[in-house]
Amino acid sequence: MFKVTNCDLQKDIHITDKNNQDITLQGFVNDIKTIINTARTNAVRSVDFCRVQMYWAIGQRIVEKEQQGKERADYGTYLIKNLAKEIEPEYGSGFGVRQLERCRQFYTIYPIASTLRTQLNWSQYKLLIAISDDDKRKYYQLEVVNECWSKRQLD
Repeated sequence: MFKVTNCDLQKDIHITDKNNQDITLQGFVNDIKTIINTARTNAVRSVDFCRVQMYWAIGQRIVEKEQQGKERADYGTYLIKNLAKEIEPEYGSGFGVRQLERCRQFYTIYPIASTLRTQLNWSQYKLLIAISDDDKRKYYQLEVVNECWSKRQLD
């Protein structure tokens, strides 16, 4: 049985890959670490985007219920307050009035689900929907995607 110790990882031990090319054990370990880190990053992004889709779908349902087929919702409806009252005890403070209002706003700004960017997380979208100027919002959205800005950089 071949046992690898930390000391062995520091040595220049040669093994071959599937193409019979020599690689060091340290290089092999680094390749495996890259695979693991990439998978973890992709998993986090996937979860983040599922959360974005959830908030979009909640916003869609709120808008549809409020408008009930009309061009605009009736003034003074208490749908969001009543919804928050029902779901917040079960799902937590992340589903309070303010968050549900954001979901509605999110859907009204991004009414087409396929236009949502998988590279953006909910924290970034929250900052973007707070920008009232459409051109500014689009500019910052492109910058976030193209320059890989974090929420802090966007803020």
